[in-house]
Amino acid sequence: MSLRHAVLGLLADRRASGYDLMKLFETSLAHVWSATQSQVYGELGKLADADLVEVSAEGPRGRKEYGITAAGRAELHRWLTEVEPVRTRRSDSLLRVFFLGELTPLEARTYLLNEAERSARQLAGLRQAEAAIDWDEDPLSAHGRLALEYGKRLSEMHEEWARWAVEQLKP
Repeated sequence: MSLRHAVLGLLADRRASGYDLMKLFETSLAHVWSATQSQVYGELGKLADADLVEVSAEGPRGRKEYGITAAGRAELHRWLTEVEPVRTRRSDSLLRVFFLGELTPLEARTYLLNEAERSARQLAGLRQAEAAIDWDEDPLSAHGRLALEYGKRLSEMHEEWARWAVEQLKP
């Protein structure tokens, strides 16, 4: 996923300023794709230069509200239907598992228990986010719930696996 397509996807749902987009990132995409304020504003400029978004309204203090153009919708559609997702196969935490034999048994168990606790904290955070969000029936909300559920299940599975792995290590 690229920042470009994340911004286009959010603007496909509703017009927004850079500030509004940052809030949407924080409340909807933060668990799957993070972005800084400078990245979002920079991307808006690039998207406008490429005629994929346009300034639909201007307000006080230079506030600009952006809307997606027909070309932007076409690019989002192309990306969704034609571009194969990048499926990252690198995992720093699992790479370390391959080399746990270099640690003492206590250090190896501690590493795995820390992984379990990190996943438990992540799951708790996702559950907290789920409870705090005012879900409605719009497509972004409905599909955001699907992504949130994926994150919850993945975190739960990772925690369960790490606790199982501790039991597999010989004392």
